[in-house]
Amino acid sequence: MKRSTLKRADVLPFINCIPHGIALIDVAGNLLCMNDYLEVISGYKNQDVVGISARFVLRSSLPKKNNPIDKVALTREPAIVETDIISATRKKMPVRITVTPFAGGDTQSCVLCFIEDISFLKKLDEHYGGEIRSFGIRGHSKAIQDLLDFLPVLSRTDATLLITGETGTGKDLLAQAIHDGSDRAAYSFIKVNCGALPGALLESELFGHVRGAFTGAHTDKPGMFRLAQGGTLFLTEIGDLPLPLQVKLLTVLDDKEFFPLGSSKKVQVDVRVIAGTHWNLDNLIKEEKFREDLYFRLNVLRAHVPPLRDRQGDVKLLADYFLQKFAVELKKVIQGFTAPALSLLMDYSYPGNVRELSNIIECAANMCPEKKITPEYLSDNIRFPSLSSPSEKGTKVEKTDGEQILRRLSEDRNTIFADNWKGTEKNMIMETLLFCKGKKGAAAKELGWGRSTLWRKMKQHGIS
Repeated sequence: MKRSTLKRADVLPFINCIPHGIALIDVAGNLLCMNDYLEVISGYKNQDVVGISARFVLRSSLPKKNNPIDKVALTREPAIVETDIISATRKKMPVRITVTPFAGGDTQSCVLCFIEDISFLKKLDEHYGGEIRSFGIRGHSKAIQDLLDFLPVLSRTDATLLITGETGTGKDLLAQAIHDGSDRAAYSFIKVNCGALPGALLESELFGHVRGAFTGAHTDKPGMFRLAQGGTLFLTEIGDLPLPLQVKLLTVLDDKEFFPLGSSKKVQVDVRVIAGTHWNLDNLIKEEKFREDLYFRLNVLRAHVPPLRDRQGDVKLLADYFLQKFAVELKKVIQGFTAPALSLLMDYSYPGNVRELSNIIECAANMCPEKKITPEYLSDNIRFPSLSSPSEKGTKVEKTDGEQILRRLSEDRNTIFADNWKGTEKNMIMETLLFCKGKKGAAAKELGWGRSTLWRKMKQHGIS
């Protein structure tokens, strides 16, 4: 059967429907046709460049030997490359070029060239250090991906937003990402901790004051609302905001204006307010510690940052990221974690969430002199989780008699000054016994001794 061929007139209506640059190039590298979008990008008209070498139309910084069009023409294998092209007006544009064999055109075979403008993605890449899609929020778990899918919706509006989540989950990081993805990104993002200052100082911090408003007010102070003009103000720990200031904040959210302390002149502001809290505001409302009308005003949009224990698979990702980060800062070569250390990290519940994980890895990176993090460089609450005093429900964890004895041994070690080998060895034996839950065979293996050696040393150090 004779194979039919497509004419340029047949192809053009189809490729003109695609919102990216499309070019058809023959096996000799000459341009057969291009769509309207590519005409805009390149600055050339279709009728002026047909038959001309595509290298003269799609001028890039790639050397001739790395030209994907030539490679595909020879190998008939698809290729993808990121480069820059220079338009007819000498404008440089970063693009991603996908080249693939195409059956059709005015010859029996040709090359289809797909040109995607990635200048916006490059800008985001520079701003977020490579975290283009996640805006700096790292995680592959479904809980985080659902949050990232919601991120564009949160960024494209000026509505007030309430971010909830446990301490250390990264509420401030989410607020920053929302600001950076919004039309207000060119203006300031200012964070204020509502629980860090007493009421009088917090009011001055938020709304500013005029000279002489109170003792010590020697100069005018603009306040964070005015400093965030045009941008975003993130009020973290909003549940700690005193009731009198809750009334004033509600007025500002409604009227977009306020009186600075000691001033009779109103100040108008254009600021998006994002609030964050680890408290259950419904409970605070019942206890009359938080105004219900302010809650409704803040809760126009809501986002919840999941705790680390609900982010399946993210612990290893974050641990590797933090280790690489701190290793670079400390100028150390640390290649990762040993299997036992990684197992301990994966099994821990992280009541302090991502912040706690970051602190654990930073401490381990500082202490570890080796190429891999081993369990001994992880903090005690990771190595000995059975000794944590409260459980997740707030009740004491019951322990066996053996565990209670080991706990007392652990507490006794704090009285040992390990400034000599004897004290260091005793401390090491007790920690290993604690880690192995009193199993002497396992402890001897962990220490690299025989069982009889462990018994002898325990007797020397008075460990029963």
